[in-house]
Amino acid sequence: MFSDVGPLELVTIAVIGVLLFGPDKLPEFLQNAARTVQKIRELSDSAQQEIRSDLGPEFQDFDVRDLHPKAFVRKHVLSGDTGLGRELDAIQEALDPRRELTDAADSLQGAVSLAKPTTSPGDTRPAAFDPDAT
Repeated sequence: MFSDVGPLELVTIAVIGVLLFGPDKLPEFLQNAARTVQKIRELSDSAQQEIRSDLGPEFQDFDVRDLHPKAFVRKHVLSGDTGLGRELDAIQEALDPRRELTDAADSLQGAVSLAKPTTSPGDTRPAAFDPDAT
């Protein structure tokens, strides 16, 4: 619920709470706030259960969060079962450069390994020494 609230924000809220309500009334205020949040959750759950029972048995798996536009599009339009979802997956796969980069890296490694000169175990001089090149 509050995934983006860090420890500094929590300390700031606690200090403001102590300053506003005082150390004597702060626990009482927090208990009242917790009871209010619990009642709101119970009210929300009962409203969802009432909606499900009014809609009938075919909508028992109905979730109110599915009515949010982002969730609706993600579930019904972009899922892999529909044609649009498969087309988007194909486009994403075609635009993914990892396969081509892996093939290029493999061919480059193969070319480097072929061009690498070999020396005999007792030979101490470099494999390809050209005194005119230096």
